[in-house]
Amino acid sequence: MGDSTDHLTPRQIAIGTIVLILGAIGIGMAAPLVKLSAMEPTAVAFWRMALAIPAGLIWAGIDRNPRPQAAPPGWRKYLYLALPGLLFAGDLAFWHSGIKITTVANATFLANLQPVFVVLASWLIFRDRPTRAFLIAAAVAVTGAGLLSAANISIAPERLPGDALSLITAVWYAGYILAVRRARAFASTGMVILWTSLASAPVLLIVAFGMGESLMPPSGIEWLILIGLALGVQIGGQGSVAFGLGRVPAPVASIIILVQPVVSAIAGWVMFGEALVAIQFLGAGLVLTGVWLAQRRAKPAATPPFAKQRPEA
Repeated sequence: MGDSTDHLTPRQIAIGTIVLILGAIGIGMAAPLVKLSAMEPTAVAFWRMALAIPAGLIWAGIDRNPRPQAAPPGWRKYLYLALPGLLFAGDLAFWHSGIKITTVANATFLANLQPVFVVLASWLIFRDRPTRAFLIAAAVAVTGAGLLSAANISIAPERLPGDALSLITAVWYAGYILAVRRARAFASTGMVILWTSLASAPVLLIVAFGMGESLMPPSGIEWLILIGLALGVQIGGQGSVAFGLGRVPAPVASIIILVQPVVSAIAGWVMFGEALVAIQFLGAGLVLTGVWLAQRRAKPAATPPFAKQRPEA
């Protein structure tokens, strides 16, 4: 599963990068909307995916653009299409479970370590060695994400299980990014986002039942919040991320997605009066600087963000 963009023009990669940034802005609204909901978190996650299915069906029916690679034969095609949804269900389930045990700041910071795992997987599994320039961009962005949460991060023994779950969330999301990138090699954006919803909704339904959560939204306002999550965050946000992952290398995309916590922090400030302190403004600036540095690495004219490692003679 390489990340070659040789078949794409600079204009196509630029469009993919812009759409990816817009997707990160969209998914940045997930946490504020979940917090706004009175429902329990896994039930919210289930409805987010279930209500996205009709829109996903329409999108998949319209979006029939051919991909440069042929689909894998037989059952492997459907495995690659379903895998992003299974990994994303794990991401949501672990994230929501962890946030109940630890602080929001701890959970946010640890979950946003996903670029570390994307880089490691690309290097160790797919033999794509990161360049020094890319590692600098990643370090700047991840440091900024840490500073965004630094004002509220706390270390306590009783929170360690929640911290562990939040760190595992980063692994799940890193796997999701790589799986979407693989599926986008042969499938359209609409098909990938549809299969993500179809595969994740049943898993989240089982988890919600297992945790004894109520699935019935108590009011019309709750339905509006759930529809906003389904259409705005899942279809608009994650759909844009899936589109971008068809044109931008996964490690670069994982850095660009760190725009998400910046958006969440700003939304929390506007919607809930969660004022930002100076260190968080610094963190937001570092995230955006890291994203700017990383997206420059996605251009074919520049040094590739990941140089293929040559086998030793």
